[in-house]
Amino acid sequence: MAAIRGGEALSSLCCRRNGITAKRAFSSSSARSNYDDTVQNLRIGKHTRVIYQGFTGRVATGNARDSIAYGTNIVGGVTPGKEGEHLGLPLLPNLRKAKEQLKPDATAVFVAAPQCAKAIEDAIEAEIPLIVAVAEHIPLHDIMRVTSILKTQSKSRLVGANAPGIIAPIGYCRIGFQPLPTFAPGHIGIAAKSGTLSYEAVASVTRAGLGQSLCIGMGGDIIAGTNLVDSLKVFESDPETEGIILIGEIGGRAEVDAAEWIKEYHARERNPKPIAAILGGTTSPSGKIMGHAGAWTARGERTATEKYKILQDVGVTMVEHPENFGETMKSLLAKTGRDPKKIQQDSASQKRSYHTGSARPLAEMQRRARAAQHQRRNLVLKADQGPGVLKPYLDEVHGVSISTEAAPEDGFYLSVTVDRTERQPALATAPTSDPTQLRDRIKRFPYSWLEGPTRSTVDAAVQHMQLSSAPPQAKTQIASLLQTLAKMYKDKEAVTLASSISLTSEGNIQLHQPSFLLQFDDSAFKSLKRQEDIFALRQKETEQAEEVEAEKDGIVYVKLEDPEANIGTLVNGAGLAMNTVDALRQYGGRATNFLDTGGKATADTVKKSFELILRDPRVKVIFVNIFGGLTDGGMIADGVLLAFKEVDMKGVPVVVRIRGTNEEVGQKRIAESGLGLDAFDGFEEAAKRVVKLAGGSR
Repeated sequence: MAAIRGGEALSSLCCRRNGITAKRAFSSSSARSNYDDTVQNLRIGKHTRVIYQGFTGRVATGNARDSIAYGTNIVGGVTPGKEGEHLGLPLLPNLRKAKEQLKPDATAVFVAAPQCAKAIEDAIEAEIPLIVAVAEHIPLHDIMRVTSILKTQSKSRLVGANAPGIIAPIGYCRIGFQPLPTFAPGHIGIAAKSGTLSYEAVASVTRAGLGQSLCIGMGGDIIAGTNLVDSLKVFESDPETEGIILIGEIGGRAEVDAAEWIKEYHARERNPKPIAAILGGTTSPSGKIMGHAGAWTARGERTATEKYKILQDVGVTMVEHPENFGETMKSLLAKTGRDPKKIQQDSASQKRSYHTGSARPLAEMQRRARAAQHQRRNLVLKADQGPGVLKPYLDEVHGVSISTEAAPEDGFYLSVTVDRTERQPALATAPTSDPTQLRDRIKRFPYSWLEGPTRSTVDAAVQHMQLSSAPPQAKTQIASLLQTLAKMYKDKEAVTLASSISLTSEGNIQLHQPSFLLQFDDSAFKSLKRQEDIFALRQKETEQAEEVEAEKDGIVYVKLEDPEANIGTLVNGAGLAMNTVDALRQYGGRATNFLDTGGKATADTVKKSFELILRDPRVKVIFVNIFGGLTDGGMIADGVLLAFKEVDMKGVPVVVRIRGTNEEVGQKRIAESGLGLDAFDGFEEAAKRVVKLAGGSR
């Protein structure tokens, strides 16, 4: 991608110096026409010139230092109002100067959530080809504003937000905070929703000697700047990528979109690159947000189990646990006529040993873990709170009322929600209010966050409700109601506003309170102190006491209402926690809870996690399953030992699996503790031991 000077267009793919046209390669993409055409900007490598926004911040400084040591071509950075040098590199006061002087191909946005959306917009305005945003807690409506801007241009590509970033081990280029010792140069492309699941997948591929060509972290937010299909398009054309791994989870339709793309890919390609995948959350309860902000299934979306089957049906090889990816990919490569031994030899010629990074990467990972906050859950109001929140807006729609009775069988459904694929808000309607039929009959009608729904969009949404026998005034009321809810959606920074409706005997519209789903983004308040009136209502929510208490310590705890469950789980990372619950089922075990220790896990956090788990009288055994990407294995071991010292363990046995960063230290501390703990390397043997202790086997 060529740099821009003055007012020259980026689409020219060149820059002028002293009247001479000079081209500088960044991607192999053709002339730009829209945001979709920027996907090839993801092909980073040794050539990629990287800058930092928020360059002088503590986390950015540590990350940049370690990325430079890794081999990333960092050329400087920006901190507003500062100019000079930092880490021996140019420090500039704004992106305009950085663009002119440093000619970056990519920017790492290490800016806190309150300022991050603005920083991304600045990067779009400067036409930086690749923007990587790692911050958590950016309000959803700020991201929808950003994605609305992205859709109007063809120069910049966003990875994130709330993402580990993107890394090309084959070119030693990291833009993000991935745990460097886990990666090795090679030929497997990985795209993932979950950071921790991806780290364990990476480790498995590294152990198999295949290494990675390019790894793209989508992030766990509701809307991702780059999704699975975008990643697949890059992997398809990348000559260094021989095989592909996808890591999905509950929520959204990214995996369904990927399956549709893969089906077309297999039809047009004689010898397609093999694809393997995992999908977290196949046993997750409906209506719960499982750690990641985007890990929940909206009405009309496929469940994780259904998405698993959809991927399988288009020829994707599904695995049950990420440690299986390495051997699975070796087998798939051989079956498709690709030589795994040659790929291993190619990878070995440029490979850095697994878990032999310098002390700096580990130190940076620990800094990141301590600094990170856990992704909070969205705020879902109780149905009886709905009338008070809705009333000021419903007063604008003449004739519409609220009923406290359930919707009749011949009712209808409408909502304003988010379309994750289109990265926009959407009207969603159905010609039924029957919950068993909604998934297959809901249709979404996306619209611009900046401009709101057009009249034609509203008319299409109303038409889909099949109101042919309704009086004209009802159709007018519904159209007005949708417009009004869209206004409220933006005003109050909602995630979903939904209700079943019916016609009164007078031909007017009424909403049915028992069906209300009023879901809001609590990051708006937590990050920027917006929507204080909405957030104040959270105090009245009906929640499990353990869930609220856990959140105070940066832990996400979800009690699973399974009367046959008796295995407590303690895991780091939402995706890995979901997968642990899922995978235990494969061996006949049932988990009492989902528990993600969070990004700022400490020994005290681990101890607190044990306390929460042991409050459930069903628990007969506790399974600690840790993959240390950003979390240190030695620290986890210390937390386990601290729990045995300070918590009444009630004689409950504990099985510990520690892999990843400092795994040897953690395993040694557990083995030498004298507590008789079961410690394992592999997931399968650990899971079988857990199930046996729980009193069941398969």
